[in-house]
Amino acid sequence: MPHRALIKHRPWLLMSLLAGVTYFFASDDPIGGAWLMLWKGAGVGFLAIYAAFRGRGFDGALIAVVMALGAAGDVALELDFLVGGALFALGHIVAIGLYLRNPREKVSGSQMLAGAALLGLTPAIAGSMVYPMPNWAVATIYSAVVGAMAAAAWTSRFPRYRVGIGAVMFVVSDLMIFAQESAVLPNLVTSWLIWPLYYGGQFLIAVGVVQTLRKGKV
Repeated sequence: MPHRALIKHRPWLLMSLLAGVTYFFASDDPIGGAWLMLWKGAGVGFLAIYAAFRGRGFDGALIAVVMALGAAGDVALELDFLVGGALFALGHIVAIGLYLRNPREKVSGSQMLAGAALLGLTPAIAGSMVYPMPNWAVATIYSAVVGAMAAAAWTSRFPRYRVGIGAVMFVVSDLMIFAQESAVLPNLVTSWLIWPLYYGGQFLIAVGVVQTLRKGKV
């Protein structure tokens, strides 16, 4: 029975990987268009389907919603940066709720310190890069939400080497976007880092949460 379930649901992960990896090489296609936007959203979209099928209970529904909002944000960013950012922010808020519902039994001092650093440094670094650009305050507030998501993930019962690291990768990807927009780092650097960090982070988060929920333990 478990083997049959694996055969049934693993294709969603394989399709996600196929879409996520191939999009990286197709993202600079000059003709672009709607097909490229859908291709972009497919990587995390398939993770949402995977989470919906394989997740358990209310928490399983929450991680599916997080991934669905991420996929919608991927597409919306190509049309309107603020709308896309709002969808991602909503997804982060749902993720924070998920992680707070699943606290780690015992959080060490170093883990608390890491969580506090993610919470405080993420908006501080982002704000320092985008100020005084237009909408710098919005970017800073959004980064505070991202930092809170990563801090909650790091101190949750979900495995840090999957969900925690995935959340940190998401943070770094967003900081790379701000570094690109503010010309803090050259496009040659950020263009190679943003998508792999983002998609890889989402993949680790989805798989880490779902596997933990199915095992019923850390």
